[in-house]
Amino acid sequence: MNLLYNFLKTVPTVIILILFPLIATAQTSLNQELSKYLNKYDLPSIAAAVIKNGKIVASGATGTRKYGAKLLITINDRYHIGSDTKAMTSLLAAIMVEEGRLRWNSTMAEIFPEISEKMTASIRNVTLEHLLSHTGAIPSDNEKILQIYREAMTQDGNLDEMRYWIVKRWSIEPLESMPGSEFAYSNMGYTIAGAMIERAGGRTWEELITERVFAPLGMKNAGLGHQSSLGKIDAPLGHIITEGKIKPFLAGPNGDVPAMLGPAGGAHMSILDFARWAGWNAGEGGRKPFIVKTETIRKLHKPITSMPPKKDAPPGTPPGG
Repeated sequence: MNLLYNFLKTVPTVIILILFPLIATAQTSLNQELSKYLNKYDLPSIAAAVIKNGKIVASGATGTRKYGAKLLITINDRYHIGSDTKAMTSLLAAIMVEEGRLRWNSTMAEIFPEISEKMTASIRNVTLEHLLSHTGAIPSDNEKILQIYREAMTQDGNLDEMRYWIVKRWSIEPLESMPGSEFAYSNMGYTIAGAMIERAGGRTWEELITERVFAPLGMKNAGLGHQSSLGKIDAPLGHIITEGKIKPFLAGPNGDVPAMLGPAGGAHMSILDFARWAGWNAGEGGRKPFIVKTETIRKLHKPITSMPPKKDAPPGTPPGG
């Protein structure tokens, strides 16, 4: 359980901000302003960028890579962006759709015909769009799913082969509802979508996301897996509070989600890279590089389902949690 659960607890402790509606006319530093939040909330570090008309006009990064240590961060330091990776996986899926390799309504049975007869009847009809919109009737991470992740990590082969193993293993399970009928946030769903992209693209998700998304957008510090190097503290670490103490998580098996879950949350990058990504999306196809058509970007941004409100949503989060 530590591999997934501990990482999920570390994500909120280092904050990344993207701010759009500020007025700025020249590249300026936000460090002085950010320091107020760093001290107020006792954060290890914080980074932010301001974008105007697709251009980064202000940015800042302050704090330490490891709480309690004098390891000052820089504007190019890599932060783990967790589930923001999902939007990039969706763009990669859109590229495959525009190239005719996939359709939004491509089903699991169509993409994996060799195992379709063994799939449960309802899973055969789960589409790419279902998976990307969390309406594939796959539940949020629970003990059964976590056990499948653990088993997948023991399989031989590369990450794409582990994802394919997950597809085969999950496809025999009964679904909790009809595909398209309910919302349930699903890392498993995005992992399966990643496997569909791999089948269509003929290469691993890692290769495809790097070549088709990171490189064209000029995300020079973007990468996959733990943001710091094994044995080094060369990027801001994730932290948790345990027994009243702040604990940093170094690169290692418990410092990140399992690598096979990359399509659901395995990317890291600098705040400047993240700002480039956000600014490009805000242009809705009107800004270079023209990776996909304007109508395709608008489809990616169009709501498909709504999250039900939560009465006890944590402070600072939307009612949907």
